[in-house]
Amino acid sequence: MSHSCCSHGASEPVAPAAPAPAGTVYTCPMHPEIRQDGPGSCPKCGMALEPALPSLDDDDGEVRALGRRLALLLVLTLPVVAVAMGPHLFGWMWPEPWSSIARWGEALLATGGVLWGGAPFFARGWRSLIPWSPNMYTLIALGTGVAWLYSAIAFAWPSLFPAAMRDMHGHVAVYFESAAVIVTLVTLGDFLELRARRRTGEALRGLLGLVPKTARRIAEDGAEEDVPLEQLHAGDRLRVRPGEKVPADGSVLEGESHVDESMLTGEAMPVAKRPGDALTGGTQNQHGALTMRVEHVGTDTVLSRIVAMVAEAQRTRAPLQRMADKVAAWFVPTVVAVAALAFAAWWVAGPQPAFAHALVAAVSVLIVACPCALGLATPMSIMVASGRGARAGVLFRDAAAIERLRDVDTLVFDKTGTLTEGKPVLVDVRTFGYERAKALAFAAAVERPSEHPLAAAIVAAAEAEGIAIPAVSGFQVVVGSGVSGTVDGHDVALGNARLMEAERVEAGAAHDVAEKPRSKGATAMYLAVDGRLAAMLSLADEVKPSTKPALDALHAAGVRLVMATGDNEATARALASSLPIDEVHAGVSPEDKARLVAALKTKGATVAMAGDGVNDAPALAAADIGIGMGNGSDIAIQSASVTLLKGDLAGIARARALSEATVRNIRQNLFFAFVYNAVGVPVAAGVLYPFFGIVLSPMLAAFAMSLSSVSVVGNALRLRQP
Repeated sequence: MSHSCCSHGASEPVAPAAPAPAGTVYTCPMHPEIRQDGPGSCPKCGMALEPALPSLDDDDGEVRALGRRLALLLVLTLPVVAVAMGPHLFGWMWPEPWSSIARWGEALLATGGVLWGGAPFFARGWRSLIPWSPNMYTLIALGTGVAWLYSAIAFAWPSLFPAAMRDMHGHVAVYFESAAVIVTLVTLGDFLELRARRRTGEALRGLLGLVPKTARRIAEDGAEEDVPLEQLHAGDRLRVRPGEKVPADGSVLEGESHVDESMLTGEAMPVAKRPGDALTGGTQNQHGALTMRVEHVGTDTVLSRIVAMVAEAQRTRAPLQRMADKVAAWFVPTVVAVAALAFAAWWVAGPQPAFAHALVAAVSVLIVACPCALGLATPMSIMVASGRGARAGVLFRDAAAIERLRDVDTLVFDKTGTLTEGKPVLVDVRTFGYERAKALAFAAAVERPSEHPLAAAIVAAAEAEGIAIPAVSGFQVVVGSGVSGTVDGHDVALGNARLMEAERVEAGAAHDVAEKPRSKGATAMYLAVDGRLAAMLSLADEVKPSTKPALDALHAAGVRLVMATGDNEATARALASSLPIDEVHAGVSPEDKARLVAALKTKGATVAMAGDGVNDAPALAAADIGIGMGNGSDIAIQSASVTLLKGDLAGIARARALSEATVRNIRQNLFFAFVYNAVGVPVAAGVLYPFFGIVLSPMLAAFAMSLSSVSVVGNALRLRQP
């Protein structure tokens, strides 16, 4: 998962527990535009690159390696602190020759800790200067390097310093303990931060872990064996026993059961499965035994696509991040300038030994100003929010969608499949000079190639009545109107009144008849054969139980609700009468929906469009935020900024609440990061000394800097809670 701006800074490259497959693309967590084959370091910020897609092979090896490094640094640093601070805190006075031995021990142990423990700081700090892209490593390396270099010179050649800086024994005050403690504290902060940050990736690792390691495959001769998931192919038959997880995407061949799909939809209610129904890898079979056919494996499965989509969203930059980026562009040079000014002011006007005080102030400024918290503020919140959304059945395409959804004040939505179940049933067939069975056969014939829910209802009704469905040729979809084709040598058209007008079919006789079912919210479809009205079919689709509570919640949040449907005005208004809908636009084409969205935007509204069909794609693309229903067509989902896997408007209320919480969390993090630096830098520079005699030591500066990063990650983790 994403690494913070400091988490790799104090640790040497750690080999992953399981090497990434050959050809794995690596990217920088903070600069997602940096991509390369194989591991390495980011040329912009110096961070270690990591695989672009998460893996179950990720373990705590990195945390353990950093913990071991921290333990060794503590072994080196604690004696240094004891030697340096003992005389000041406890009045310890080392007699000769122990005094010299202690001083040499302090110098050697601190040098080992700084040069070994701080090696990644120095390497990345130096690399940042080559393309002149100074970053947080530049400040850490500069601060610890100056403190150690000064101490080494003062220890080895004290005669180079004026008498005022030497004590009665000819020794110059050194700051080995500051340099060593800075490296150790930064490593401690990295360790705590990395442990906390690992939790931001639990959502994706949890999704990856849903798929079982093996599947029970049925051979041609009926024999069954357990095989690794990697050996599955499309077309394989699998046995899914009660209580087992579905190994791959496919469909039911035999058996009936209920399947827990909460990992996809966030809904706890199991879904009934019968032969022909789709199964998704990672969902859990309940009580019945199923035989399934595998249709998608590996990266083609729904779960893999979800993980890839969420991982990609986590690496995008939110618009709020632009503010942090602008600050970061001049932050490091400004901090170095402030450190130089602080050094000069203390050297010129500070108390004796002025040079030593000046050095301490400059190092404190460099360390306390490390912009780790600023760099982490937005990415950590986006990571946690994306993961939480995925577990709740809400997928965001990018960070901008998470941020923008909260600003939506107008929601436009379709009717069929969005407000309703999307599983209409045929309730009546009124014929005009045709036999009912023949009219239904013609209607089913032209609808069979269509994927529309109304088409499926007509075909299902014909099959249920045992009517033979003839073949169709010249099939055409008139988007937003209906379908047409040739059946048994007859020209057949089935659709709404607009299609009848286009086909020049006189349908006046059916208009009055259609008013009754429309007044009850049913959809009326006209069937024309050879240019003459043959029948009127009425189809009813129930409103989803979750629709009204979801619309109530959105309405209460101040969102204007607009229904745009291709259905008849009477049908649309009958359905809308029981729901808190502000506007109804009926009989609209796909182009009309897109124009409606554009018109609302022109009036100053921030518009979200929710839909599930091919005819919704233009409006989804035109909206500020397109919301695709996961049970809809692929093109609708691809056109959307947000995808609801449940295909339920309740998900929009959840997604909007998550967006509001995420933006609030990001602003809290940015506020804390700015305030921290606005207060920390002046205090480290010594502005409080003339008034209160307070100065900030480099060790306290390092501790404060580490805590700032940990606190930002901790605040972001609060988004995990509902």
